[in-house]
Amino acid sequence: MNIVQLVLDWFTDPSQWSGPDGIPNRVAEHLYYSGLALLIAAGIALPLGLLIGHTGRAGFLVVNSGNAARALPTLGLVGLAVVVFGIGLVPTLVPLVALAIPPILVNTYEGIRQVDAELRDAAQGVGMTGPEVLLHVELPVALPLIILGLRTAAIQIVSTATIAAYVGLGGLGRYIFDGLARREYEVMVGGAVLAVLLALLTEAAFALLAKATVAQGVRHRATAR
Repeated sequence: MNIVQLVLDWFTDPSQWSGPDGIPNRVAEHLYYSGLALLIAAGIALPLGLLIGHTGRAGFLVVNSGNAARALPTLGLVGLAVVVFGIGLVPTLVPLVALAIPPILVNTYEGIRQVDAELRDAAQGVGMTGPEVLLHVELPVALPLIILGLRTAAIQIVSTATIAAYVGLGGLGRYIFDGLARREYEVMVGGAVLAVLLALLTEAAFALLAKATVAQGVRHRATAR
């Protein structure tokens, strides 16, 4: 029997769809780790990117440090976090958050900086304060790039959250690590397929979010660039 048939049999086995090791529970665990990491990363990177983009200060540092941070080894960060914090959720979140901050921070900064100066001048001309210019002019125009940064970060997190199993937690990585350890390759491949599907669904969800939240004029403007 080939591996494709074994994987299909694994997916169609009713026992795989219930219990703590069932697919729904593992997907839920994976989404929990991913969502929490994205929330923490966005809470750090979004305000910082908006502030630096609006003021125009430290932009060179943001772009270069963001690009450098993308080269950090994920498993190396996991190992370091285990040494510092021990086994648990934190060693999983540390590398995921570190992975997600650069695209959110850089895209938010770039989105704000690319807003036309004429728009800022016009807003200030009608009496808007700095925060009002940021929230009512710069942020809506920069939204396509900001959502793109969030989408990139979310896909990277979902694709990498399998490392949770490396420190004894659950998620889809449990299938990959356990399948490899037991030489049950259909389980390993099944877990990998689920991780890929979840990443594709994440990308589709953010594409719908962008369509629902970005004004049509801003979308056309971003496409024309």
